[in-house]
Amino acid sequence: MPRPMHAPSTESAKDFKSAIKRLLKELKSFRVITIFALILAALSSILSIFAPNILSDLTDEISKGLVVNSKNLELISTNILGNLDETNLNNKVNNILSIDLSEKTITDILNNPNINYEDKTKFQEFLQADSSNVLNNLSSLPSSILNNLLKPTTYEGINITTDDKIAFLNAMSKKDMGNIPTSLAPIIFPEFKVDNIIIKSEDSLEFVNIMSTIDKDNITTEEFYSKIDKMPSSIRKSVEPFMDLDTIKSIVYFLIILYLTSALFMYLESISMTHVANKFAYKLRDKISRKINKLPLKYFDSHQTGDVLSRVTNDVDTIAQSMNQSLSTLVSAITLFIGTIIMMFYTNWIMAITAILSSLIGFVFMFGVLAKSQKYFTARQVELGNLNGHIEEVYSGLNVVKAYNGKYAADKKFDEFNNRVYEANRKSRFLSGLMMPMMNFIGDFGYVAVCIVGALLTLNGKISFGVIVAFITYVRLFTSPLSQIAQAMTSMQTTAAASERVFEFVDEPEMDNEKNIKKYLKKKEVEGNIEFENVVFKYEGNEQPTIKNFSAKASKGEKIAIVGPTGAGKTTMVNLLMKFYEINGGDIKIDGVSIHDLKRENIHELFTMVLQDTWVFDGTIKENIIYNRKNVSDSEVKRVCKTVGLDHFIKTLPNGYDYVLGDNDTVSAGQKQLLTIARGMIEDAPFLILDEATSNVDTRTEELVQKAMDKLTVGKTSFIIAHRLSTIKNADLILVMKDGNIIETGNHETLMKQKGFYADLYNSQFEL
Repeated sequence: MPRPMHAPSTESAKDFKSAIKRLLKELKSFRVITIFALILAALSSILSIFAPNILSDLTDEISKGLVVNSKNLELISTNILGNLDETNLNNKVNNILSIDLSEKTITDILNNPNINYEDKTKFQEFLQADSSNVLNNLSSLPSSILNNLLKPTTYEGINITTDDKIAFLNAMSKKDMGNIPTSLAPIIFPEFKVDNIIIKSEDSLEFVNIMSTIDKDNITTEEFYSKIDKMPSSIRKSVEPFMDLDTIKSIVYFLIILYLTSALFMYLESISMTHVANKFAYKLRDKISRKINKLPLKYFDSHQTGDVLSRVTNDVDTIAQSMNQSLSTLVSAITLFIGTIIMMFYTNWIMAITAILSSLIGFVFMFGVLAKSQKYFTARQVELGNLNGHIEEVYSGLNVVKAYNGKYAADKKFDEFNNRVYEANRKSRFLSGLMMPMMNFIGDFGYVAVCIVGALLTLNGKISFGVIVAFITYVRLFTSPLSQIAQAMTSMQTTAAASERVFEFVDEPEMDNEKNIKKYLKKKEVEGNIEFENVVFKYEGNEQPTIKNFSAKASKGEKIAIVGPTGAGKTTMVNLLMKFYEINGGDIKIDGVSIHDLKRENIHELFTMVLQDTWVFDGTIKENIIYNRKNVSDSEVKRVCKTVGLDHFIKTLPNGYDYVLGDNDTVSAGQKQLLTIARGMIEDAPFLILDEATSNVDTRTEELVQKAMDKLTVGKTSFIIAHRLSTIKNADLILVMKDGNIIETGNHETLMKQKGFYADLYNSQFEL
């Protein structure tokens, strides 16, 4: 009856939550170093998040050395031009001019013979004019009159001459403050300090004079800087571009320390997770290795060998690789994602919303493309499988295709499959090819949006240029974690599936514990008697027993042959004898001791097995023969090889018994079988099992193997399973099995005379 096989595993976990929970439980012994590594990953991301703001400060500090100090320029302008405020200026003008319009002065002017009639007439008109525009009216008077009205005075400790007053009056009437007398500058423009730099009165006056020549509506940057160069040294020193190298150095050093610390944390995290992954993989492999020796044979009957190997290699490697990369990447990406959002809103909420929305719009398009392209990738794999299947089919039967002139039909079908692969590949590649441009677009679109909004905010004085630089970095930090999180989650799905398969294997029921078994049979003291008493056995999942009430006896030195059709239970009996399976009923006794009272290792020591499948490993011929035996001399190995007829063949090989066997060695099946027989003779156990030992060799080789087996069975209780009944004609006892029962017993001659089932089996070998 066919034995059940497990379905191949899929790449997604049956229960993702439970699989991850079990994985974390198994990582308990690595909890401290794992948490330490994840904390380092998070800290590394946090340091990376703070870097853009510090970079913003560095940018602002450097930009100060590239442009005029607008803050100081504004402060100087406010101080100087504030002195020209109408209220303050009118008060100072009156005090500076100190116009003498007393009755005595007026009489003196009108009676002064040195002043002509025309000047006196203008003075009388001045006296009668509107007093609201005194300065303009006063400036229109001739100097003969002004010399009498604007007499020398003293104000705020400064001696003001008539000429200074006349010059000041002319400047005021023309609203040309740049041409006021220098002697009056301390009165109009008091000294003040900017960044501990004294701005003198004459410097303020020169500043006003230069600023009065600037056309604010049409001035260029180059012209503006040329005007700055013409300013007095004190003002120029206050407003000219200046780099604070000490501050810049301190920021640069801090950034270097920040990035180095982040890199160090990431390095330590990588080392820690690599250690955890390797140690955990080592632990899993060790656990699996120990588990294999504790699993009953029925597990391997119900699971493909490739599936078991895949759990030991691929699945464990997947877990280790994912732990080494995905777990820390996931923590780092989540920290980076959340931290970046917080820092963006902390820096400027308008720019934060701009960066997030511009990036998310791009990601919506990207995920749309992903969803659209997935079906084409699936179709591509399906069609590629169809194409490969067709190619394999045609090439494996190429002679038949040619013989039946099937080339046209095969080519037509190939073209059909090839076109399907081409279309699916073209569409999938076209859409997947959009991914990189899409990612670039997301980044570029975010940069553009940040630059535009940032420029508007900078013009309005809301943010500095450094904030724009910081947000350009934040856009990259924001978009990168999204793809990393998606990749990490995909990897975690694969990890969950792999861990589920590994732990499913680790949790398989083991063979019964034999710690309480104390009996032990020494190989040298065993007589060689075996008795089967009403043995019953049923494979798990089968409805009917494979062995039903099987009973038989084998005495010391007898050669017992077990024959019967496929599925009769011959190999099953041997497996029960070796305790690979636990019997469901009855008992098997070795020298009167039940196998239930003997450990499996003890039973295995008592038997030598030569199986149908000849197993040789990479190693020398000598190592293959003395497998798992110690203190075996070279002379003993040569004696055994001569006995089985291998010595001549071995001597023809380079290095003789030290010749290394490999996968590519052209060693025949018969020679490999003779090697396994020699291995059995070295073992020298009291019991021998030969299971279809000659089924894979030709007739000539069979004779050699048969002679070697005859020598091997000397003095041993032997069980021989064979389909070629001619090989067991000399057996002491033949057990004929059918449907799990012994239906005939006896030697070859006896059974042939009975003309029963055995006779029919034997004669069927010679029928045409």
